[in-house]
Amino acid sequence: MSRIRHETRRPQWLKVRLPSGEGFRAVRALVEKHRLHTVCQSARCPNIGECWAQRTATFMLMGDVCTRACRFCAVGHGTPLPLDGDEPHRVAEAVALLALDYAVITSVTRDDLPDGGASHFAATIRAVRARRPDCKVEVLIPDFAGSPEALNQVLAAAPHVLNHNIETVPRLYPVVRPQADYRRSVRLLAQAAQAGLVTKSGLMVGLGETSEEVLATMADLRGAGCSILTIGQYLQPTPQHLPVDRFVPPEEFEQLRATGLAMGFAHVEAGPLVRSSYHAAQQAEALS
Repeated sequence: MSRIRHETRRPQWLKVRLPSGEGFRAVRALVEKHRLHTVCQSARCPNIGECWAQRTATFMLMGDVCTRACRFCAVGHGTPLPLDGDEPHRVAEAVALLALDYAVITSVTRDDLPDGGASHFAATIRAVRARRPDCKVEVLIPDFAGSPEALNQVLAAAPHVLNHNIETVPRLYPVVRPQADYRRSVRLLAQAAQAGLVTKSGLMVGLGETSEEVLATMADLRGAGCSILTIGQYLQPTPQHLPVDRFVPPEEFEQLRATGLAMGFAHVEAGPLVRSSYHAAQQAEALS
């Protein structure tokens, strides 16, 4: 199958408007003022214009340098800076200033930290609750190198939704996520679900996976107790990243959504531009 190189021949359904508007400018100014990072910027999310115009963003903890080098991800990798102990309070302040009722918080992977940054996540959840008590918090966490003790620190802070992205099918892990482990990620989701949390995961398509592999991965996630699933099109962020194998048409995403619901997922968000945090509040509301 021919491969499609960076930013070429995108189909019409992947076109997005350039970011603009008062809401977008307000969020950008707030992020800059409070010295925060967002996955919207670092991962080059195509939905940044829509989300920021609605005065919402996905905050990214622990800097913008990841200790892993996944070949799909635009976030930079290398040696990160030490943790900023004031960051949880700045995130909480930003949540309050935006008057968010639902906040999504993620991070880079920090394999250099003994707990992978789990305690920093927990501190941020608690800081948000202290500053804006009625705000629901969704966390999109790394795998903490498979440490159940690290994960328990996050679970003890009781986020509303615990999200951990599976990203791709197991066969492609050595190429797409060489420093991650598929079964480890499934176990993390299962541990969180067994603890009583609402769990969520995300999957990219268009990397060379087969339909059968996608369905098997969805079944693994459902078997691990995952309640919410997001499925979106992989887009090559730079020429140095993995190329797109194919652009999946909207009707296939609709089929995947219907299949996921039939499997027992409480909510499935599937579409070419869907990302893990896209319409996150609405996804969580669908469970209530």
